[in-house]
Amino acid sequence: MQRNTRQRTAILETLSRQDDFRSAQQIHEQMKADGETVGLATVYRNLQTLARSGRLDVLVAGDGESLYRQCEDTGHHHHLVCRECGRTVEFLAPKLESSMSAIAHEHGFTDVDHTLEVFGLCTDHSGQDADSEPEQPDEDDEDEARTR
Repeated sequence: MQRNTRQRTAILETLSRQDDFRSAQQIHEQMKADGETVGLATVYRNLQTLARSGRLDVLVAGDGESLYRQCEDTGHHHHLVCRECGRTVEFLAPKLESSMSAIAHEHGFTDVDHTLEVFGLCTDHSGQDADSEPEQPDEDDEDEARTR
């Protein structure tokens, strides 16, 4: 059980106003701009604790940096992330989940867990309309996407 410290509360409050993933440095800078007095090491330590407890989602960017965000969906979900602006879409993928389970079973694995972040360009940065069809549409796909 974690204590709810002033710093942890301030970090969660800062993240609650963000829609995309942020680095510890970005979170720290926002907190300073908001008048919070908290050290960068404290921000790092609290982000790691909050992530371990499941209160934050973490993804590792292409450069290896950990990025953090509070997610609306507390259940298992995945992310589409724009490489340009960081816009993030949470999505559920039932077919992917069943495929992952089948693959694990086929190779004798149990108690399997996974994360999936798909990086690409959002409609604002790709030059395509959201309504345009993907290059190879999957007509039977029942996966759902939700934008935060």
